[in-house]
Amino acid sequence: MAIYRTLPFSGLSVTIGTMIETFVKAFFSREEVEVVVLSGSRTGLVSDGLSDYDVYIYGERPVPRSFRRELAERFAKEAEVGNDYFGEGDELFLHDGTPVDLMYRSLSWAEGETERVWFHHQASVGYSTAFIHNLKTSKILYDPKGRFSALQKQLDTPYPEGLRSAIIEKNYPLLRNKLTASFYDQIKKAIKRDDAVSQVHRTAALLASYFDVLFAYNRQTHPGEKQLASWAKQTCTILPLHFEKDLSLVTEGIGTKEILDSLNRLLDHLDEMLGSTRQKPV
Repeated sequence: MAIYRTLPFSGLSVTIGTMIETFVKAFFSREEVEVVVLSGSRTGLVSDGLSDYDVYIYGERPVPRSFRRELAERFAKEAEVGNDYFGEGDELFLHDGTPVDLMYRSLSWAEGETERVWFHHQASVGYSTAFIHNLKTSKILYDPKGRFSALQKQLDTPYPEGLRSAIIEKNYPLLRNKLTASFYDQIKKAIKRDDAVSQVHRTAALLASYFDVLFAYNRQTHPGEKQLASWAKQTCTILPLHFEKDLSLVTEGIGTKEILDSLNRLLDHLDEMLGSTRQKPV
């Protein structure tokens, strides 16, 4: 069993297991590595026993896979080195059973994303501020030049009103108020076609934009794809009426015709929260 204690890294106190501490510190001496941070569920409000350790390794040059394989051989009982399904990364179970997800990123790319979203207010369809949330909530383990700290200081500012408006304007019409091809309309057509896969796909997209609107309206960054209802309850000061019940009815109705009624209830209550009087589709 891992022994846990509080360790100071770059002025922060991070509770971390001794084995993962030794493992992570092995990156500090690499010249390619500029910053190491702990991120993901372990730094959030809704971490649980299923959460792994998301460790981001930032630098402008890649860390050689040969070195990463050497670390895996030393510290891990199981490992996949060189995963690139969601960007360059490694996944490991350390000898003490600790699950670790390593991700390798360019710090200049992170700085560019901050500029694009936080300062130029460029929204996405769903998850608009998810990476900004990642940056804001990351715990610094290694940052000798203070570059990541400077980035976090830029983000330690009030939620930009221009970004809030941009996210709502981009995502809200997609829910069911566009002239054609709203997510609701696509789900309705999927039901008529008896296309269950399309219905699931479009329902997931609708919920992604729904939460993008909800978090932006409350001036909260989007935490990603896990435990969104729990996160919203803990961080949002204003929630739609019957928030949890409506979400449950939607998820329970996936794959059935009844989902349309559930979606209308969910979106009606979102309209009320936003102060919208838009007519729902026939």
